Amino acid sequence: MITCQLYLITPPQFDPVSFGETLATVLDAGKVACVQMRLKDTEDEAILRAAEALQPVCRDRGVMFLLNDRPDLARETGCDGVHVGQGDTACAEARGLLGKSAVIGVSCHGSRQLAIDAVGAGADYVAFGAFFPTTTKKTKGNPPPDILSWWRDIGNVPAVAIGGITLDNAPSLIVEGADFLAVVSAVWDHEHGPANAVKAFNKVISETTA
Repeated sequence: MITCQLYLITPPQFDPVSFGETLATVLDAGKVACVQMRLKDTEDEAILRAAEALQPVCRDRGVMFLLNDRPDLARETGCDGVHVGQGDTACAEARGLLGKSAVIGVSCHGSRQLAIDAVGAGADYVAFGAFFPTTTKKTKGNPPPDILSWWRDIGNVPAVAIGGITLDNAPSLIVEGADFLAVVSAVWDHEHGPANAVKAFNKVISETTA
């Protein structure tokens, strides 16, 4: 069975100091492969301060720390890499800014061709979704989960599933071949707290891949 891991995306807004403490507790609660810091419509200085607060929390726990959209700021703060959308910096340009060792992920929505093109441009992973309705960002439709099994058969880099993922619908993506589950509100807004959400997601992943 395909191995799958949790990929956390930060809430839309947060206080770097207090959230850094929350993040530490969450990462100590269960296995998380990656944290993507996503702050839209935020001044560069605020992004830099947030990255400086969160990156050490991830580094101390061996968790990859990526910045959303901004390879220039990822380079300035020494992040592990960057995630870019179709309207952001091109993958090849991000690679030029960050070098060969950086991790670069690309949003491909529900497009098979965009995924193929992303790999050709040097992407280390592709992200498909939103698979389910989400209020986190505007989406361009909901691709069928079997795009993950198609990618598993033909792709040579991991696939991240994103968009409205919950404890209930996660298994459908895992069995189709998602390498990572990108989660936002299902963790940070969990009724029993984000640490318990991480524990629960790891249990679902373990049970589904057993």
